[in-house]
Amino acid sequence: MGGTVEKGRRVVVTGGSVISALGSDWPTVLKNLKAKKNFVRYMHEWDDKYPLLNSRLACPVDFAIDGEKYSRKQIRGMGRIAQMALVATDAALAESGLLGSEELTQGRAGIAYGSSIGSVDPLLEMYSMLVTNDTSKLGTTTYIKAMPQTCAANLEVFYHLTGRIITPNVACASGSLAIGYAYETIRAGTQDIMIAGGADEFSAMHTATFDTMFSTTTKNDTPDQTPSAYDVHRDGLVIGEGAGTLILEDYEHAVRRGAKVLAEVAGFGTTTDGTHITSPNRPTIARALQLAIEDAGIDPADIGYVNTHGTATAAGDVCESNATYDVFRRAVPCSTVKNYIGHTLGACGAIESWLSIMMMNEGWFFPNINLREVDPQCAPLDYITGDGREISTRYVMNNNFAFGGINTSLIFKKID
Repeated sequence: MGGTVEKGRRVVVTGGSVISALGSDWPTVLKNLKAKKNFVRYMHEWDDKYPLLNSRLACPVDFAIDGEKYSRKQIRGMGRIAQMALVATDAALAESGLLGSEELTQGRAGIAYGSSIGSVDPLLEMYSMLVTNDTSKLGTTTYIKAMPQTCAANLEVFYHLTGRIITPNVACASGSLAIGYAYETIRAGTQDIMIAGGADEFSAMHTATFDTMFSTTTKNDTPDQTPSAYDVHRDGLVIGEGAGTLILEDYEHAVRRGAKVLAEVAGFGTTTDGTHITSPNRPTIARALQLAIEDAGIDPADIGYVNTHGTATAAGDVCESNATYDVFRRAVPCSTVKNYIGHTLGACGAIESWLSIMMMNEGWFFPNINLREVDPQCAPLDYITGDGREISTRYVMNNNFAFGGINTSLIFKKID
């Protein structure tokens, strides 16, 4: 067996939803995944505004909050990022049967929600006063929209939560760390219910951040063919946006109230590299995966699919794939959704966890689009291609990694 970790309470997922370029409900997302086309587009508005940007590609989401469903007063402190988190969370709570429940307000329900930063426009308004010496653009909600914990804080107030709040604002591992920490909180008996997830809104600033590191794709003439994770001709990532929310719950609590269970959170592992702020580290990545397997008390052979981080960067894909092979020692089936919707930063861990659960229950796993020739420097994993793959498995793994040397791994178990 893979581990001897002493387990506490069982933790299950009773609801989930996403805001993404693929869609927000499973039938729509499944249809778009099977179409095998990405949603990356050329940003013509950047041509004049940001002439020094090498990449002109991005994957924004067609999103606007329903002004009739949510009053101005309810969302006045929410920027785009918190609004996406709210819509995803509302749908997840509705699926779980907890939307409007008094249980959310009685101290046994909390939230773990992360992002890279808050909304960008309010940040600009705050910083601009230091340049212009003009404070006229600042309002009572400017900081609330801009603060890194804007999603968690706004959702906590919106649903009148009175339990714990956890805000892992750690870039691309934010969503997965939020789920992992929420899982540990319930397992320890501290809370019965946790809203868990991550979000990030799109900004050219995010593209510029990676562009300065030469990590963005410059295949500007062929947006439908990039990013191309694990391909020998890959040249970098594309920035996307979105939100993802899972409702985690103590298993016995869920059973007592007759909730439908989507999956069990079986294992969680996280490590830090301790070596470099941006360069990945193979041994510590592998250790995060191994910790999740030990936490689940299973063998690597029990896992039938791995949802990889797969950013399409030169060093990232090589390091991640080899670290994965170090743990599995076999060609485990894997794929990355970033070839479809770009890198959603703080949202990716939550979106990809939801996708992993839904595919496990569907018995079908999406292919790596844009992967034509595997880079020989990448490990010999089973990179799913073609029309996807039908796989019957009881366990799936989702892995995410972030600047700062932060590594996360989550394992989900199918409920019979």
